[in-house]
Amino acid sequence: MRKIETVALAALCLGAGLTLAACSKDGGGSGEAPASAPASAPPTDAEKAAALAALPAPYNTGDLSNGQRKFALCRSCHTITEGGPDLTGPNLYGVFGRTAGTKDGYRYSDAVKAAGFAWDAQHLDKWLADPRGFMPGTKMTFAGLHDAKDRVDLIAYLKVETGYKPAPTSAP
Repeated sequence: MRKIETVALAALCLGAGLTLAACSKDGGGSGEAPASAPASAPPTDAEKAAALAALPAPYNTGDLSNGQRKFALCRSCHTITEGGPDLTGPNLYGVFGRTAGTKDGYRYSDAVKAAGFAWDAQHLDKWLADPRGFMPGTKMTFAGLHDAKDRVDLIAYLKVETGYKPAPTSAP
């Protein structure tokens, strides 16, 4: 009887246009957020606008909507939410300021592990323009985002969405 109920429920969901699939690094998953995922509310549009305005130029003029659209190219391999899973690529939450190749639990290529720099907007801009040209030996297959304005918008979006905090400025 239980098998019939499960099949009926699956047919009902599929008939309503719903899917029962999830994507993860190992090709399957429960579809639930990791236990370490925070329960905090996402930032409001006003908070995002304030975060954007606080970024250094030229990122403070970034178009977050375009950055979000450009991130769609990255979404099949990367997540950006705090506590989000690694997929084919690592979760990018907290990437700015993190030493390349050091996110716990993710297996990087030797090229990325040996990079020797912390991710900042300048490094990410070069990476996004031509990952394999910037870092030969990377396992990232993305061909690059060639339009400079699109890269500015994507970097601004990532800074706003991945927990970036500008360094405090000291008064003279």
